[in-house]
Amino acid sequence: MTVTFYAVTLDCPDADQLARFYQGFLGGRRIVSDEDGYAVLVLEGGTVRLFFQKVGNPRPLRWPDPAAPRRQHLEFAVDESLDEMERRLERLGALVPEQQPGGDRFRVFVDPAGHLFCLAPRETTEVTQKMLDSAR
Repeated sequence: MTVTFYAVTLDCPDADQLARFYQGFLGGRRIVSDEDGYAVLVLEGGTVRLFFQKVGNPRPLRWPDPAAPRRQHLEFAVDESLDEMERRLERLGALVPEQQPGGDRFRVFVDPAGHLFCLAPRETTEVTQKMLDSAR
């Protein structure tokens, strides 16, 4: 059996608006569906996509909130400094929470629809041989 990961879907109040935000951040080609409430961002190479779908209950996550239900978040490796990326993402509409538990290792952001995502310097995200050996 072969399984291939190809997409993540983000629920949001405005699919095209959130697709535009991520396109400004990641690049790629944005496709708005003929069906109301759907958009797709096809990333470079075309093998991974971000889907965006309009939902009726788009209440955003409050963070940090230890009582909030568990949710996933996206992680991105970047070559630019975290400070440079922070300025860029704020111009695109991201928020930067006061609480930043990662220090210089990573930075937490909130996209315009309230989803959490993190940026980390690329060199800290690489899988090393030591990690692979310890996973055996």
